Amino acid sequence: MDIDFISSIHQVSEADWNHLWNPDQQLSYPFTQHQFLAALENSDSTTKQSGWAPQHLIISDSDSLVAAMPLYQKTHSYGEYVFDWAWADAYARYGLDYYPKLLNAIPFTPCTGPRLSIHSRLSHSEKNVLTEKMHKAIKNKIETEQLSSFHSLFPNQNSQTQSCELELLKRYGQQYHWFNQNYHSFDDFLSSFNSRKRKALKKERKKVTDTGLSLSFKTAKEVSDKEWAFFYALYHRTYLKRSGQQGYLGKSFFKLIARSLPEHVLLATVYDGEQFIAGALYLRDKDTLYGRYWGTCEDIDGLHFETCYYQGIDYAIRHGLQRFDPGAQGEHKIQRGFTPVFTCSYHWLAQAEFNHAISEFLNEEEKHQRLALQHARELLPFRQDTPVVDKDALLKV
Repeated sequence: MDIDFISSIHQVSEADWNHLWNPDQQLSYPFTQHQFLAALENSDSTTKQSGWAPQHLIISDSDSLVAAMPLYQKTHSYGEYVFDWAWADAYARYGLDYYPKLLNAIPFTPCTGPRLSIHSRLSHSEKNVLTEKMHKAIKNKIETEQLSSFHSLFPNQNSQTQSCELELLKRYGQQYHWFNQNYHSFDDFLSSFNSRKRKALKKERKKVTDTGLSLSFKTAKEVSDKEWAFFYALYHRTYLKRSGQQGYLGKSFFKLIARSLPEHVLLATVYDGEQFIAGALYLRDKDTLYGRYWGTCEDIDGLHFETCYYQGIDYAIRHGLQRFDPGAQGEHKIQRGFTPVFTCSYHWLAQAEFNHAISEFLNEEEKHQRLALQHARELLPFRQDTPVVDKDALLKV
């Protein structure tokens, strides 16, 4: 078997790559699809210049792709949503370079999902052997190219992150997801709230309704090029307002994924008469809705919550989706019915003394994360007789 690191997703055919990640040809997790990763490259969002140099790891057998792992060589920690700036500072204090590092992740996408795929025809023991080979190749690359570390962000339970070659450290994070309890409508969902919280949410939605704005969910094919161009401007406006910097994605990215992944891509639009004033990008698979980017040119009370949360919940109910992941962070989501859940990441640092120190840090951090999640769940708006899903609090997808 041949093991290679490739510098572009275009070095693998779309058919071969997608068959590995989605052999059943279902509406699968969109972010590991060849088209999504290609759109990032083609829009100049993931390049050596942007600090996201593709280094995807593949294993081939007789010209057939049998395993793959999305990998990037990073020269910073922007766009990851698992924060390791303090680790980089610690390296710097000891006169060591934390960058470049090797990252197994989907750029700018804190959505839990597969981070490693091995051909379904292989047995469990064969998959374990390939996993070990991949991790050995990663370790060799880190040592040969003097990289500091390896990180796997937001992997699902099937990503086979355990390895004897790399003793990976597990780190817990926290997000807020909506789960469908077989709701028939948005009002049915609200019936699970206690009276005070239900009234507050209805009042919040009414503020937007009373503005007379027109809100709708559009499929990728229903969105015009003009609308995508304006949404890109709104996306940048959001980043400029929050951080004073432009967004990470290149100008053509949204149009590229709309054309190459039309069944996955949705846009929630807000119009004031004939004027497009706000929007939110969503992607979906067969059972999950993912909220990604938002922007507006008018600051209207309640419009962000309506466009990014309530419209998403309503869409998920109408289409029978089981989960809605609205994006990272945001404790304000709890009172709106989003359940706190754990996410995770895995880490290995080549410097043994730093690996040990960070292991101790993560053990302490986990204790605080568990207490924080327990407290957050006590703030949920549901009636006492409403069961809370995902009782072990670990996100499994």
